[in-house]
Amino acid sequence: MIEIFSVNDFFVMFKQAYKILLKYPLSLVVLLVIVYLSFFKPPTISFNTVKHLDKMIHFVMYGGFCSVLWFEYFLTHSNVNLKKIFMWIFVAPAVFSAIMEFGQSYLTNYRGGELADFIFNTIGVVFAAVFSHYVTKPLMEKYNLRGKRKI
Repeated sequence: MIEIFSVNDFFVMFKQAYKILLKYPLSLVVLLVIVYLSFFKPPTISFNTVKHLDKMIHFVMYGGFCSVLWFEYFLTHSNVNLKKIFMWIFVAPAVFSAIMEFGQSYLTNYRGGELADFIFNTIGVVFAAVFSHYVTKPLMEKYNLRGKRKI
């Protein structure tokens, strides 16, 4: 019989997932809210009052998610690993955004994924990175909060 995972492998993966949950609890809550908002059936609302309101909402959702992610990263790390940061705080949210847009297109019959939504999601991610680098990080250093949460 071929064994794909051993019991030890399962416990190692569980321990890693638990550590991520402890390091990034707010980010995971925001992520779950985004998943819910991406797939729930919205009420019929006219967006004619504010032009491109839905695009602004996409920008705020992903910008907010990544801002929280950056904050929790700085809270749990005193040193910045640029490769890790680029992968998990920039690339992963952008890929997640693309998956959500595809999911809206192919998994629901009441939502549609749009390239413009993905673009505004990604702009939100980039904005959060710039904001976090120039505002969040210096403020956390000023108030000695960098690396304060030890997991």
